[in-house]
Amino acid sequence: MHSRRAGSTIHAGMLERLLEVTRQLATPFDLTSMLTEVIDAGCQILDADRGSVFLYDAKSDELHTAVATGIGEIRLPATRGIVGECAQTRRTVNVPDCGADPRFDRDVDRASGYRTRCLLAIPLIGYDEALVGVLQVLNKRDGVFTEDDEKVAAALAAQCAVALQRVHLIADMVVKKKMERELAIARDVQMRVFPREMPRVAGYDLAGWSRPADQTGGDIYDLITLDEHRLMLLLGDATGHGIGPALSVTQVRAMLRVAVRLGADLDAAFTQINNQLVQDLAANRFVTAFLGVLDATDHTITYHAGGHGPLLLFHAATGECEWRGATTVPLGMMENLHLDEPQVFELAPGDLVCLVSDGILEYPNGADDLFGDARLGEIIRAHQGASMARLIEVAVRAVEAYGAGVTQPDDMTMLMIRRLHPGD
Repeated sequence: MHSRRAGSTIHAGMLERLLEVTRQLATPFDLTSMLTEVIDAGCQILDADRGSVFLYDAKSDELHTAVATGIGEIRLPATRGIVGECAQTRRTVNVPDCGADPRFDRDVDRASGYRTRCLLAIPLIGYDEALVGVLQVLNKRDGVFTEDDEKVAAALAAQCAVALQRVHLIADMVVKKKMERELAIARDVQMRVFPREMPRVAGYDLAGWSRPADQTGGDIYDLITLDEHRLMLLLGDATGHGIGPALSVTQVRAMLRVAVRLGADLDAAFTQINNQLVQDLAANRFVTAFLGVLDATDHTITYHAGGHGPLLLFHAATGECEWRGATTVPLGMMENLHLDEPQVFELAPGDLVCLVSDGILEYPNGADDLFGDARLGEIIRAHQGASMARLIEVAVRAVEAYGAGVTQPDDMTMLMIRRLHPGD
């Protein structure tokens, strides 16, 4: 039972001030200004000497002061002391004699030299019934806090809680908008590193396509002209998708281009990129990558596939889909790894090589069955006469139709190379 002054009434001046505060709290504030306004309003309306607002941190389950009269920041478990009880029960706590109340924490008074006689703690509950924090006012100047004070404080707290939620929501929205702008810039930067047009190689049709699952992705492809008849081919897929993997595959692409400019051959480029990634990536991160050289003179693609597969060689003469696996471990897993002799695709007229990231083959339907390599092979067999750009378009539409209603779970990338028939 709390002792209260008998016969006290809510006077007109108090109601006027409460309405004025309500109007003020509807105007834009930053968090610090809002908290200061709340404390000032609480002290004025309730004729209190000091006040503080404890904000609730749901992640740590703590209450902490951002602004308080006469003291620095206080951070405590949401179950501790009078403010903790107020937060847990979501009920106003009126303490007429703090010195006689075992719940009162005297450490703050000792540290500040202030003597707290009485206090009123009011829960701040938002419009969605979420706990926002606790408003605490100390030492009513002409006695102790009354039942009428509790009613006024509850009305003030309801307005304050919604106003504080609005400030948090606006701040979160500003952060989200800023992040969206930064992600849009990152996406633009990443998309610019993809080839804007396919290099021309006599006797070959080339096409590539990529779409990230997020604003940025962990897939990359590239085609680098070595000379009139040769191209360096890259298709890479970093673990995960988003900003981190996007940086990893962009780094791979940049290192490959530098290696090519310095005259590195296929083995040297693969080895040096791998060794650098071992140093740069976390232990649980790696990049699967196909790295090969198309030679339009002898009609071969010589390659290493670091953890990347399956790889498709379509034989036009027989309609056979030949699937091959990875030739070594992914990039970034093991320094100075031993490379076997590179593998070779030999291309007859009409043959094509199809390189895809696992976002294509592992696209699920509503039953969580995967698209798979057999379906991709059938599409290529059925549309083998189409251009590579058209064939990619058909394949992508088939994947999307298969996974209709399923949000794209992973980055999707395709690179196709076909040797033309003479006269094509």
